[in-house]
Amino acid sequence: MGLADVHAHVTHPRLAAQIDDVLARADAAGVSTIVANGLNPRDNEAVRALAARTPLVRPAYGFYPVDTVLTELKAMGNEYHRDAEPVSADEGVGWVRAHAAEALAIGEIGLDGHWVPESLWAKQEDVFRALLRVALDHDKPVIVHTRRRERRALEILEELGVTRVDWHCFGGKVNLARTIAERGHYLSIPANARRSESFTRMLRTLPRERLLLETDCPYLGPERDRTNEPANVAGTATYAAELWGVSRAEVDERLAENFQRLFAVSP
Repeated sequence: MGLADVHAHVTHPRLAAQIDDVLARADAAGVSTIVANGLNPRDNEAVRALAARTPLVRPAYGFYPVDTVLTELKAMGNEYHRDAEPVSADEGVGWVRAHAAEALAIGEIGLDGHWVPESLWAKQEDVFRALLRVALDHDKPVIVHTRRRERRALEILEELGVTRVDWHCFGGKVNLARTIAERGHYLSIPANARRSESFTRMLRTLPRERLLLETDCPYLGPERDRTNEPANVAGTATYAAELWGVSRAEVDERLAENFQRLFAVSP
């Protein structure tokens, strides 16, 4: 098995227009799996269509935490400006529930305290719980987005007994990341690790059996302000080899075993 990018937005307009070239570069870089994460029903449909075209892309269906309360945010005049059409919580959760059986994972889902004010946290948590129950019902791992609400997300995961978890682009304290790894969860390191002190520290010090790689493309690339893409997980794997003092082959083997364990896939 080659490398896996466990969190990618290859349906984003910056990548969708050149998707065949993006996939070809990923394949050439040794990437054998791209987990495409959906954000809402419309984006989930795009992920579903792309995954049907190529075995390189595996679908993860989600409901982005900010999107779960987007109607309310727009009514409040919030400055969040991503191009997304508001959908109801019932519609967003219902879409994921209806298609969960065909997904590799449920995500991205979670809590966001950066864009979402405290007055909407209770609703956001209700949606998070509902989606976690979908994952449990279908025995799927979850890919979690958290921003400034990492501890609360962990509390809810433990409350519901969700253990198959990847924390994507973890932005909390490294000590909390260590606690999360001790709980048996995974953390995926993005492609900007070389220029991020926090991600470098996590890659160097967290248990290697709890690490995965991601790009979060088209964001968080190795070079600032350049469009990121799945091929760049190869550079992060090389960086891990440098930090760990081992060969790239050893890194690739460790990451493949981690991916297979969390996502319950065969080599």
